[in-house]
Amino acid sequence: MGETVAPIKATFNSSLRIEGRPERLSAESGSLMLREADERLCLSRDLAAQLEDPRGKGVLHSFAKLLRTSVVLQALGWRDQDDADFLRDDAAVRSAVSDDRGTKPLAESIGLPSQPTLSRFHEALSSDENRRILRSFLLEGAARRIKASNGGHRQRYLTLDIDSIPVEVDGHQPGAEFNGHYGAKMFHPLIATAAEIGDILDVKLRPGNVHTAEGGLDFILEIVREAKRKICQVAAVRIDAGFPDDKTLSGLEAENIPYVARIKSNSVLQKLAEPYLIRPRGRPPLEGRTWTVEMEYQAGNWTKNRRVALVVIERPGEIFLDHFFMVTSWTVDEKPAENLLDHYRQRGTAEGIFGELMDAISPALSSNSRPKTHYRGTALAKSEQPNLSFFVNEVRLILAALAHNLAHVVRTTIEKVTGKGMRIKSVRDKYLRIASRFTIHARRITVIIADSVRDRWNEVWLRMPRLAN
Repeated sequence: MGETVAPIKATFNSSLRIEGRPERLSAESGSLMLREADERLCLSRDLAAQLEDPRGKGVLHSFAKLLRTSVVLQALGWRDQDDADFLRDDAAVRSAVSDDRGTKPLAESIGLPSQPTLSRFHEALSSDENRRILRSFLLEGAARRIKASNGGHRQRYLTLDIDSIPVEVDGHQPGAEFNGHYGAKMFHPLIATAAEIGDILDVKLRPGNVHTAEGGLDFILEIVREAKRKICQVAAVRIDAGFPDDKTLSGLEAENIPYVARIKSNSVLQKLAEPYLIRPRGRPPLEGRTWTVEMEYQAGNWTKNRRVALVVIERPGEIFLDHFFMVTSWTVDEKPAENLLDHYRQRGTAEGIFGELMDAISPALSSNSRPKTHYRGTALAKSEQPNLSFFVNEVRLILAALAHNLAHVVRTTIEKVTGKGMRIKSVRDKYLRIASRFTIHARRITVIIADSVRDRWNEVWLRMPRLAN
């Protein structure tokens, strides 16, 4: 006979009792909405079909299920692998990630994959080919969403924001190095986003001590070519001050890719700007003013003169004028300095995407295989091959970016329904963190949620994009 557990009594209200019952309850009902978005765009199914699975026959969890588990949990805010153990029997998550139809997701005793299973899955994804496929599907997923939302048509114009971001880590992960600029032990990945659509299009993990621009040109050219093939007709690039060396700028010009970049100040630029850094006569206005000045400039390592725009900023209450410089391949006729400044300032949208990846998704890069350094007292020769853990961490970063993009599919649909912009955390709190009860009757699973939530969900369900067959 089962043991009867006394209810928990509330001190503040003697009439309130808290009991546990063997019912199928969940606080993660939003996983069903995430799975619906995934299914309508055929994301995890098609991605898993392309990946190389080295496990052979007789496996318990398919690659598609493991992929959905990793992505859906991160989109919900569960960043650690052992969170799957904690949610092992959660009815909503089990239903959302399962390959099975009917009542099997809840009727079977098999729960979510365990933490060791997910670790082995990430190691299986760390091969060169699997990482290449994972990275390419970031852009592919964004292209599917855009075409599904635009009647099968591509964007006319797209701006690609390229940057590096600091990912601070603890411990001794291979490739995590101290970076003097950020003052932290970290990885230093490259990331590409599209401001007009809000998706992450590519990420590439790098050691923490590399320069911002290292490998940047190849990264940019590859993502621009793929974007023009799948998402847009015309692509431009927007980059920060760490990237515009002559190799990068000349490479973009050779491919006829328009760009704008902020450049670091130096004594030559300061001398050119000095005549224009004089406050206009008269009483300063109550609101700030900004004006631009056209220049030509050739840095010491540049092979030619390039168009540079000086931006001068007057802020209320400040004695000195602020200023910075931009370099661009656009001519004055194609994009006057005022328009160029407006275009560059839209980079704040990309910085918001970077922030959401690190804040709302918060990728956990902590893989470390601890390779042997000695065998029977004898020091082993240091291997020149990169440690597997570095590539596993890159897989985890890519999966976090996929989770961001999946949450973004839901977010953009909700924004169309409500007419309001939303952060991923707000989407999670208002639309995904929903309590529910699951019941099984005959061959049907019924999910019971509050009436008010049902109305909101129904509107989102009707507007969610679907890939044309």
